[in-house]
Amino acid sequence: MKIAVTAASGHLGKEIVKALLAVVPKDDVIGLARTPDKAKDLGIEVRPGDYNDLDALETSLESVDTLLLVSGMDDPDKRIQQHRNVINAAKKSGVKKIVYTSVQGAEEGTAFSPVIQSNRQTEQDIIDSGLDWVIGRNGIYIEPDIEYIEAYKKAGVIANCAADGKCGYTSRPELAYAYAKMLTEDKHNAQIYNLHGEAISQSQLAEYLNAAFGTDLRYEAMSVEAFREDRVAELGEFLGTVIAGIYQGIREGKSDNPSQYSKAAGREHQSWTAYFATLKSKAF
Repeated sequence: MKIAVTAASGHLGKEIVKALLAVVPKDDVIGLARTPDKAKDLGIEVRPGDYNDLDALETSLESVDTLLLVSGMDDPDKRIQQHRNVINAAKKSGVKKIVYTSVQGAEEGTAFSPVIQSNRQTEQDIIDSGLDWVIGRNGIYIEPDIEYIEAYKKAGVIANCAADGKCGYTSRPELAYAYAKMLTEDKHNAQIYNLHGEAISQSQLAEYLNAAFGTDLRYEAMSVEAFREDRVAELGEFLGTVIAGIYQGIREGKSDNPSQYSKAAGREHQSWTAYFATLKSKAF
């Protein structure tokens, strides 16, 4: 059984390829990438995988049995058709099963909601495709907070608009482990899984970061509008507004959902105590 992973040059795609290589032969894993040279370090066959190029997708998906579709990064109004290109190419090329990396979040009322709505449309397109399917709704990545640690140190606080809302964080390796199972085990077919670990507040996140990095951070709540202005100033209008929408969703409880991670992965999600302990061992 040949398994293809789209966006194989990206952070999540690479992790999923690594997880697959732990359980299936190397020759049965194919990477798809918009720029194949960027994924050549994976040590597997890499084929063209631009979501806008239907013809190339059809050719690249020949001989593939199961496809992992990583949700695109383009504007919401473009992503639906891009994902449909992948789905249609899969059908024409004889793919039997699609596993999709979707996301959790507020489906309406925030600046992130259009992204969530586009993901829900792709979920429905996959369900209606006639192929076998599995959908994972990813929690929020924990890695950006780790990568932002120097900025947090400089500020002395974690400041955003999440308030007391809890967030179902996850990590890319934990997601990859679950997706490898979902790709290789038929018992997951026709399931939708929320994939995240224990939901934690921003104050709890600060405590974990303090333990791992020896910092003295505290959490400071901001209004949604103030946080949006802050993010737009640093990241630009589009990305800053979207980030503010994500944290508004956390504030409103839209990222504090029941997790089906253990059902998808066959084991519990790594605890945050264990995760941050590994960071501490590297920091000191």
